[in-house]
Amino acid sequence: MFINYKFSSHFTALLIFILSLVISSPSQAENRLYNPIPLSLNTDISDRLTDQDIPTGEGGFARDYQVELEKGDQVAIDLKSDEFDTVIVLIARDGSTVGANDDGTEGGTNSLLFARIKETGNYIVRVRTFGVTGGGEFTLKIDRLRPVN
Repeated sequence: MFINYKFSSHFTALLIFILSLVISSPSQAENRLYNPIPLSLNTDISDRLTDQDIPTGEGGFARDYQVELEKGDQVAIDLKSDEFDTVIVLIARDGSTVGANDDGTEGGTNSLLFARIKETGNYIVRVRTFGVTGGGEFTLKIDRLRPVN
């Protein structure tokens, strides 16, 4: 039996290439479709919400951040913008809403959320617009609250 090794090696290389695309594409596509931005505690960040972010289904947009929290943590999440009416949502690993806030204590359009964490894990902090208020520049901060001694 005669085998053309040149043809066989090219065919094998092509087959491996195709299989690598099929096997790796879903995870690569998933990462491109949804990849929350890492967020550190006790750090102010400035960012911009645009029409390239996640559509809310209400005409506005949202941007997700991921933060590691521990059971028993008490956190304050502060979201401010002069360009849009803010909403902050804290989402647990299972997709349930831990808490949400539209307007903070000042009576304006900024958001302030306090939450007590019941389970250690990664949480999503979702910055979004209220309704169809567009987007723009914002600042976000999540603080772990400590008891006063």
